[in-house]
Amino acid sequence: MPDAKKYRVAYLVTHPIQYQAPLLQLINNDPDIYLKAFFASDFSARHFVDPEFGQKIVWDVPLLDGYEHEVLPTLPGLRYPGDAHFDSWRPFSVGLRHRLRAGRFDALWIHGYARVPHLWAMIAARSAGVRVLLRDETSALGRSTSRTRHSAKRALFTLIDRQVDAYLTIGSMNERHLLDLGIDARKFFRVCYAVDNTWFQARAADARPHREALQAELGLPPGRPIALYAAKLIDRKAPLELIQAFSRAMSDIPASQRPILLMAGDGDLRPQVEVAIAALGVSESIRLLGFQSQQRLAALYDLCDVFALPSAHETWGLVVNEVMNAGKPVIASDRVGAARDLIQDGVNGFVYPFGDTEALAQCLRKTLTDRNRLASMGIESRRMIDTWSFDQNLAGLKTALAATVGVR
Repeated sequence: MPDAKKYRVAYLVTHPIQYQAPLLQLINNDPDIYLKAFFASDFSARHFVDPEFGQKIVWDVPLLDGYEHEVLPTLPGLRYPGDAHFDSWRPFSVGLRHRLRAGRFDALWIHGYARVPHLWAMIAARSAGVRVLLRDETSALGRSTSRTRHSAKRALFTLIDRQVDAYLTIGSMNERHLLDLGIDARKFFRVCYAVDNTWFQARAADARPHREALQAELGLPPGRPIALYAAKLIDRKAPLELIQAFSRAMSDIPASQRPILLMAGDGDLRPQVEVAIAALGVSESIRLLGFQSQQRLAALYDLCDVFALPSAHETWGLVVNEVMNAGKPVIASDRVGAARDLIQDGVNGFVYPFGDTEALAQCLRKTLTDRNRLASMGIESRRMIDTWSFDQNLAGLKTALAATVGVR
């Protein structure tokens, strides 16, 4: 029964998120925590158009099952058109303070700080006598380091910090940035950015017996190493840099023996990506797969030999967690937040300086031309990701609750 649990936690986020749903289910099933999620909108649980993918999306995993939730009412005139997305103001949810009091919540866990309604929620929680826990991806990776921008953000966090009792940090770069903004490290509680390891490991295991069938379906020549890119085809993800580096890395290998690069994802750069592939003469070695479902991605993770994420700015990059669950090495730029915590250079992958195409080419060459090395690095990836999990998230949340609400 909810009343018998030690802590009553409200969770506020803009919309249901596919990565978070299994974590909320785990927390909900814990004997110590009663959890209720409050959303500004539930658009993501329906068909919706992602502007960066440029197409209609529907997730093939349930987003609202297994935990209590409610979509908050919206201030008239401040709903996003068609209730199909959100921005810094819209939708502006109301009624949270009343719900916090009526539900006798001990803590409000807020995901994100950059929206006005979230800042308002912090004030509402404090006025209701509810502790505030803040979790956000913020980091300085790939961002402007101008003095003006930094000063403005530091001033904002000075105000935010007066409302926040604890920061649920996602990783080392997140913590470093918060320290730089003047936040006391004693308010940090690590709730690492993780995925449902059990789900991804099971899906990879299910796909393993069907590798050859998937390879044949994709028209891939047998026996060649496979690199995978799974991200939107947008400038921030740097797909053109990867194509150039792959072409350079494979230039001295006969065309009939070259590794294959699979690119899963879509976006506004697709026409330029197609032009670059043709111009570099690597059409036989690079395949564009378009948007892929979670189930299909898990099969591609199992199929590939190495994963590459060359992003110019990636506060974390949960796709790194996902592919490590399939036991694969990862190559990432130093602008990827996950790289700082999950990639040990030369052990389970490589980290290279963003923009250095030759360095990326060398990383690809080192891995794709040595199958034994690929296998041993993949084993290390799987070993490392086993400790970066939702179980840690639950433990970190409980530690934060004990420190802010009190031991019960």
